Amino acid sequence: MELKVVSFALGEEKFALDIMNIDSIVEVGKIVKLPESADYVEGIMNLRGSVIPIINLKKKFSMPDTGRSASAKIVVVNMKDKRVGLLVDQVHEVLTLTDQQIEPPPAGVGGTRANFILGIAKIGEELLIILNAEEILSKEEKIALEQLKV
Repeated sequence: MELKVVSFALGEEKFALDIMNIDSIVEVGKIVKLPESADYVEGIMNLRGSVIPIINLKKKFSMPDTGRSASAKIVVVNMKDKRVGLLVDQVHEVLTLTDQQIEPPPAGVGGTRANFILGIAKIGEELLIILNAEEILSKEEKIALEQLKV
C-alpha cells in the first residue's frame, strides 16, 4: 500500500499529512484574532467566502514559537464536516510513501493523545512525522472551535 502525503516544516521538524485530508494550501492571508480563544488558535480567516479557524501547529504541539516565517503557509484540512487551517512554517512537497518506509509511532510518545500521530516515515536520514488530521484536535478542542462560529 502507498500513502501520498504533503510534507511541511514546523521549526526544524518535518511533518506530513495524508493528501486525502487536505483541501488546499494557501498563502497566509489576514487572520483576525478572536478574544478568549485558546492560545494555539491564531484566529479566523476568510477563505474563498468561508470563514475558517486557523490553528498554529507549533503552539498546538508546544514547540518553540519562532514567529511567522516568510515561507509560512496555511494547510486547509477537512476534519469530518469542518475545514480548519493549519499554520505551518513551510510546505515542502508531495511524497509517496510505502509501507516499508512507515513505522508505527513509538509506544508512550505523545502522552495520552498519541493517536494524532499516524506513523513515522524514514526518508534517507530524515524522519517524517505523519499526522492524523482528524485527531490533531481533541473532541473538547473541536467543540471549542465550533463555538467560535462567527
